[in-house]
Amino acid sequence: MTDIKSLNRTELEAHLKAWGEPAYRAGQVLDWLYKRRAASWDAMTNLPKPLRAKLAESFSLRVLELVRKQGARDTTQKFLWRLGDGALIESVLIPANPALFGEASDRHTLCVSTQVGCAYGCKFCASGLDGWKRNLGPEEIVEQVLAVERWNANEQSRVESRESIAEAQSPRPSTLDSRLINNLVIMGMGEPLANYDNLLKALRLLNAPWGGGIGARKITISTSGLAPQIRKLALEPEQFRLALSLHGATDEVRARIMPVNRKHPLVELTGALEAYQRRKDQLITFEYILIAGVNDGLDQTRPLAALASRLNAKVNLIPYNTVEGLPWTRPTETVCEGFLAALENLGVTATLRREKGGDIDAACGQLRLKTERELKAS
Repeated sequence: MTDIKSLNRTELEAHLKAWGEPAYRAGQVLDWLYKRRAASWDAMTNLPKPLRAKLAESFSLRVLELVRKQGARDTTQKFLWRLGDGALIESVLIPANPALFGEASDRHTLCVSTQVGCAYGCKFCASGLDGWKRNLGPEEIVEQVLAVERWNANEQSRVESRESIAEAQSPRPSTLDSRLINNLVIMGMGEPLANYDNLLKALRLLNAPWGGGIGARKITISTSGLAPQIRKLALEPEQFRLALSLHGATDEVRARIMPVNRKHPLVELTGALEAYQRRKDQLITFEYILIAGVNDGLDQTRPLAALASRLNAKVNLIPYNTVEGLPWTRPTETVCEGFLAALENLGVTATLRREKGGDIDAACGQLRLKTERELKAS
């Protein structure tokens, strides 16, 4: 059964019109879904009962089940969700700071997953250790935002009204004015551009003024380097931002840790990024995870600076979050600071991420992997 949150406004209006409903009903339904974040049909109290019954017969309204939540000392929050088929995915809520996004500290960014697992096998990443299972539907991508905001409303309700735990499971509806999430980074589990159609539909739902209302320039899509899809994305009308998970500025280094580089080496990838920039006239960000003994040597700064200068890209340096079972380690703080300084001396705009979430296994896929192994063991 189609989930209601996979429909855009035009599609919803067509269904309601076919049922003989007045045009304003679509706005009411969308208000319940995106502003009030309704988790059931019964919650939509200003809709006639026959219409609610018809909607329930025709569409599902699935919400994510929270399996685990870990909160870091820096208030980063990691959520482990169970999907309708029992699969597990992760989302991470990050309080922004100037070193990370240049936004005020009251901004909140959600890191969203697009696949169950990952097929691209980056050697340092936990997301693909158990392989790729399936793509997420647009409604499952959208629901991560709504589910985190429901959790936040629930927490506020507890603090403000001291309700009992049972009562707090049904928080008072919140409005768009109290939207918690105002930045999205599509950097969670999976390769976003390998789930291209579902991703674009979800982002359009989250960007629409009648939907999530999150500005396109507040949404960043990260890719490991799928050059054909980058060229395709360049032709889309929305001004979504693009980040490249680079992690190596030469084919030799990149191919060692990122198998995707064998199919789309840097010369092809650079051409696709240049095409994207010509079309979008936007700053591209290079995500560069610093891994001890792999890509953290000062000899790597010159090729990285050359690539960044060619594409007028900003470099976001990220000390590696260690993953149980993988051999990679993070460099010392001195090495990270030295790498940053060398890039800046070469004229590159760069930041060193002051880590968020390291004490909650924040690397993509870690909490899911740990939980799945615990469930199998039990």
